[in-house]
Amino acid sequence: MFFERPDSGELAVLVHLDLASENEPEDPREFEELVLSAGGDPVSFITGHRKAPHPKYFVGTGKVDELRQAVEENAAGLVIFNHNLSPSQERNLEHELKCRVLDRTGLILDIFAQRARTHEGKLQVELAQLQHMSTRLVRGWTHLERQKGGIGLRGPGETQLETDRRLLRGRIKSILKRLEKVRRQRDQGRRSRLRAEIPTVSLVGYTNAGKSTLFNRLTESNVYAADQLFATLDPTMRRIELDDVGPTILADTVGFISHLPHKLVEAFHATLEEAANASLLLHIVDAHSEERQTNMQRVNEVLEEIGAHELPTLIVFNKIDLMSDVVARIDRDVQGKPVAVWLSAQKGEGSELLLEAMTELLADDIVSECFKLPPNLARLRAMFYQNNAVVSESQMDNGDILVDIRMPRPSFLRLLKAEGLAQNQLQAVVQSPAQKIA
Repeated sequence: MFFERPDSGELAVLVHLDLASENEPEDPREFEELVLSAGGDPVSFITGHRKAPHPKYFVGTGKVDELRQAVEENAAGLVIFNHNLSPSQERNLEHELKCRVLDRTGLILDIFAQRARTHEGKLQVELAQLQHMSTRLVRGWTHLERQKGGIGLRGPGETQLETDRRLLRGRIKSILKRLEKVRRQRDQGRRSRLRAEIPTVSLVGYTNAGKSTLFNRLTESNVYAADQLFATLDPTMRRIELDDVGPTILADTVGFISHLPHKLVEAFHATLEEAANASLLLHIVDAHSEERQTNMQRVNEVLEEIGAHELPTLIVFNKIDLMSDVVARIDRDVQGKPVAVWLSAQKGEGSELLLEAMTELLADDIVSECFKLPPNLARLRAMFYQNNAVVSESQMDNGDILVDIRMPRPSFLRLLKAEGLAQNQLQAVVQSPAQKIA
């Protein structure tokens, strides 16, 4: 971990510059939320303008004096920048300010370290931390400038800095090997779901958009959900039942953020693959946020980076309970296909509309027919019942059974294959049992 966390919030001075050279400036409000999520206690927020970062300190020398004064006045032990600093800038600032200096990537990594719960999540965080740390090793072991050997072993040896780098490389290699094993296991589970033709729906969206709250609402689970950034880090999956679709896997994923550090995207590639291989993406949007459009664009950029931008997507505008004159509804395109759902995950308003829209998008190929099953196909009838596909049935005088079914075509064909039957071997009848009785 980058720093030990005290019991109380750590006093921190925050720094944000508006740079003319930046095409997409960072959001200062989001930055403050990140610091609070990390357990920091902001005591001063210093802002400024520059054409380009100072090569030595990132900020100008005048700002360095202002920072030093703010650190001393507030007895702060940490200065956090809303920018990525070079290793030399970080070291120079620490030397001048006599306290720890953290950049935006380091801050996000620390939040991830706090949130990781599963073995895989902890490995991914450690990998990203080690890769970040490897560029920031300093010569802090001058008393061990050269390691000494015994008689016959004296020589230049290796410096402690070189030893540290070698140990880091070894640890990174070990983590990559273990993560590859995790990825193979995840691929195996994904292939099993594909063989069983169980669709996967992944919840994606900007951090703190309400994904976990919605996930809990749909699955009746108790996944950790809080009004803070990166409340969810480890992917969670639950099985739900959808009408006309059957078993469906719902996956809650890590939230996205503007300028998510590339090392984190790489480290969490195995986790993000759940989104990249989904049958349907639910793009959860905080409809109440002033940055709604910008956040949607940032999520789309990350989806493109992981190769998930062309997947079928349903936009879910959440938190309508915080808005006036907005009711739960489904927005449709000119073909009548659902494109967006407005709801409140917190209040549960509109949840049934979301399930309806998901069913429409996933169950686009439904078998809805009445079949005459002779007694020798009683096993197939039992399989229809196991899959909750029977709408109604009636028995004929000759012992045959009329079964009215409704189920996804892939599941229907899978059942026939399991019984060694072709579809043309089943006799479809025009009248359903319900019609016959009528």
